[in-house]
Order: sequence, then C-alpha cells, then structure tokens
Amino acid sequence: MRINKSSWLLLTFMLLTATIYAQQKTFTRADSLRGNIYSPLRTCYDINYYHLDVKFDIDKKFISGSNQFKFTATRDFDKLQFDLFANLNIQRIVYKGKDLPFEREFNAVFITFPQTISKGSKDEFTVYYSGNPTIAKRAPWDGGVVFTTDSLGKPWVATACEGVGASIWWPNKDQLDDEVDSVMISISAPKGLKDVSNGRLRKVTDLKDGYTRFDWFVANPINNYDIEANIGDYAHYSETYPGEKGKLDLDFWPLSYNLAKAKKQWDANVMPMLKAFEYWFGPYPFYEDGYKLVETPHLGMEHQSGVAYGNKYRNGYLGRDLSGTGLGLDWDFIVVHESGHEWFGNNITDKDNADMWIHESFTNYSESLFIEHKTGSKLKGQEYIHGTRRGILNDEPIIGQYGVNNEGSGDMYPKGGNLLNMVRTIVNDDAKWRGILRGLNKTFYHQTVTAKQIVDYMSTQAGINLTPVFDQYLRYKNIPTLEFRFENGTPTCRWIADVDGFSMPVQVRTKGGEYQMITPTTTFSPVKINGITKDNVEVDTFNYYIGVLVD
Repeated sequence: MRINKSSWLLLTFMLLTATIYAQQKTFTRADSLRGNIYSPLRTCYDINYYHLDVKFDIDKKFISGSNQFKFTATRDFDKLQFDLFANLNIQRIVYKGKDLPFEREFNAVFITFPQTISKGSKDEFTVYYSGNPTIAKRAPWDGGVVFTTDSLGKPWVATACEGVGASIWWPNKDQLDDEVDSVMISISAPKGLKDVSNGRLRKVTDLKDGYTRFDWFVANPINNYDIEANIGDYAHYSETYPGEKGKLDLDFWPLSYNLAKAKKQWDANVMPMLKAFEYWFGPYPFYEDGYKLVETPHLGMEHQSGVAYGNKYRNGYLGRDLSGTGLGLDWDFIVVHESGHEWFGNNITDKDNADMWIHESFTNYSESLFIEHKTGSKLKGQEYIHGTRRGILNDEPIIGQYGVNNEGSGDMYPKGGNLLNMVRTIVNDDAKWRGILRGLNKTFYHQTVTAKQIVDYMSTQAGINLTPVFDQYLRYKNIPTLEFRFENGTPTCRWIADVDGFSMPVQVRTKGGEYQMITPTTTFSPVKINGITKDNVEVDTFNYYIGVLVD
C-alpha cells in the first residue's frame, strides 16, 4: 500500500495513542497465579500422568469426579500448586490414603505434604471434586462447558477451554509449559448417550446406575486445553490413511442423524488435508492416538487426536470465505484449520499464552499451503493469504504479556499468516522453505517452545537473521514502511520501523521489470536498480505486508 506524508503523520499519532493505551493494561494476582509458569510451586514437579474420571449430570448441569496426578519431583519440596476454578468444590485431596490439607487463592490450590518430596522421586495424589462448572455462553471463544440439545431434542454436551484454561472444569497443573505425558480420560454419561474424548477408546462400562463410562487413553503428551468431553447421540465410522509413518487410523463421530452428511463432507476434506499437511509439515504427529473428527455444538477446536467440528457440513467458514477471493469456498475451513493445529499448537506448543501466535499464525498460514497443494498453484495460495489482510486490525502487538496468561492481538491469525508468507518470499527457495517447516515439527517434536526458539531455528536454517522481522511484526502493532527518496537523480531508501537497526530483504523493480532483492536498513542507502525513478518504482506489496512512502 502507499501512504503520503500527511497520512503518515496521522498514522504515527494513532500508533502513539494505542501504545499509551496498551501500557495502561493491568493484571491481577489471579492472572499471575494462573500465568506464571516459573513459580517454584509449579516448577517443583513435572506432571507425568493424569487419570481424569468425571460424571456429567446433564439435567443439573453438574459434574463430579476425581483426577489422579502422577508426577516426578524436579527438586526437594513439600508444597505445590495446582489449579481448579473456585466455583468447583474440592471434597478431599488424598495422598497415601490420607487427606492432605489445602488452601485456595482465587483459582489456585496449594497443598502441603507431610514430608519432603525428594528430587527425582515419583509420587502421586488424587483430587476429588464436584460442582456446577462455568457454562460457556459463546464457545469456543469463551471457556467452559456447553449444555445444549441436538435438533431432535437429545442432550448434547461439549467442553471448550482454550485461553481460560482447563481448570475451568477439571483440576490440573494448568499451564502450557508442562504437558502431561499420557492421560486416561474416563467420562460417565447418561445411558443411551456416548462420550467421545481424545485418543483411543479402551473400554465401555455399564455402571448399573443409569450411566455408562467411556475410558479413553492418550499415549502422547497433550496440553490441558486439548483434553475434551463430548457427549451426545453419536454415530461412528472409520477409515485409514496411508501416511508417511504407515497406516493412520481415522475415526469419525457425527451425530447419528448426520451420518450421511458427514461421510460426504469429511471424506472430501480429510484425505486432501492429511496429504497436504504431511507434505508440508511432516508426518501427522500422533499416529499412536489416531485422528478423529467429532461433531460439536460449537464451531470447532483443535482438540488433539479428537478435532472438534461444528461447521455444519459446509465449505468455507460457515459458508463464507474469509479471504474474499473465493478460494476459501472449495474446502471445509474447520476441518483444515483445526487439523492444522495438530502440527502447530498440539505437536509444537507454546510455553506461555503470550506466544499463542506459534499456534495461530502457522495454522492460519497452513490454509494457504493447503490451497497451494490442492490446486497445484503457489499463486492461488498467495492470493488467499493476501486476501486475509482485510481482517488485520493492527490494534496491538501479536505477542501478549508473559507470565499473566495473556494472549496478544487477534492479528496473530491473518497478520501472522501474511508474515510467514513474507518470510517464505525472503527465503526465496521453496525447497528450503518446505525443509524449514518440516524441520520445525521434527526438531520440536512433542515439545513446548518459546518464540525465540522458533525464530532462532528458522533463522539458522534460512541462513538469514529473521529476528528483526519477527520482532517488528510480533512485538509492535505497526508494520514497517519502506521510504524512497529521489534527490539529485540518486535513488535511496530506508526502513521506518520500531525495531532498532531493523533490516529486511524486500523485492523491488521498475514497472514491467524483474524483481530484485535489496536489503535496506533504517539508514538511507542507494537503490542499485538500473533505471529506477520516482515514477516507476514498484515494491512487491503482494507478498510483503508493508507500507511504501515515495518522496
């Protein structure tokens, strides 16, 4: 885009005003208790295993049950923190057959052991709890439990808790940094209904009290917000996909009366999605747990190995194309986007919610790569991602504030996707770019990461220092502007940016000519492109999301 000097002055004023507003944000003690992953009461133990066992009384919107914590001590300690929302009651916490004393502060729970737990030792305790959980009013954008009915009036229940935290409905060490290594999810539902959770179904038990228990086991590390309960009148069918690691089991769980719709819609989208993403990102990360789609009363969520789906069996985003190009109407947005999170969000997980861009920017960009693979046209993928710019607000930084469970701007979706397309353009080698994406999922396989780890890796593999580029687009709300001056017949240019010493390669040409890569800095330097003038300078603003100022 082009802006003149008066527009630039107005933009600068707006940016300063927004910066002052952002600095006025305040966070509470409750935010720190939830968001501080480095608290000694949380770092003292590494969670190894959960057995979550919960009964849903749907009529009363009431849950009751327990969660067993198995952990390894990372240092000597006698006190730790776990998390459970204050509206849920703790009946008791049992350790070695005896009740442990505990204290609550906001949604944090502190327990004290009768003796020191020694570093390296393995131990466990079990929390028994019950109550009426927070009801999600607009899932998945707000967290909690959805209690509703399907179109035939049968009960339909789902959980969705990204951002707010899984402790909104079950007790756990509620932070992204420490993923549990494996988990058993036992959900008891009223007889005649089925529960579908993550992983593989191990056992179904008639409890003889009007309830049926479904035991699901997840063999891979999983973040807390991915753990789900979905209760309804479900049908089931299965298929297999011949993937890079062999046979991948596919299981599909639509509502019973939507079985025919599901087979038509999901079969048309899942196989192309898996083929595209295994090509770009490497093998599906959870072969041991299989891949599932589960129909839900909310729009969708990337629940690991059990993707939640509520797109009403329509292409696009509920029938709409978020890019405005028409390229988003040939595929099911929720199947593609939420499944893309299996690689970015579930396989590679950020340590702190402030870095949620790692989940959302890469997954937004995966939509473009899916289109490219499906159509065989790189240009169509780029047109799609370019079209999503209409959703960018540039309202605040994409990276949030660390340590307080704070996500940054929703620009992490379209702006983040455009950033990654821009980095691909800078790398200027599609084979290398694909290698970088696949390498991310191999290098950080089943790991939690920081922004620095991701950017450092990409810089090393690209052979280009990408840190200033990521810093500008992630840590500041405004985009950089490439300013040209044509004085005394000598063309010069510089970057106007927030990052000190900002430098970014960019494609420039004379109109009708071939693009040439130049690398401006924040100091005016000559533009060494023959014949370039004020009237014919052209910058690649199709692939670069930047401002351009020509004096």
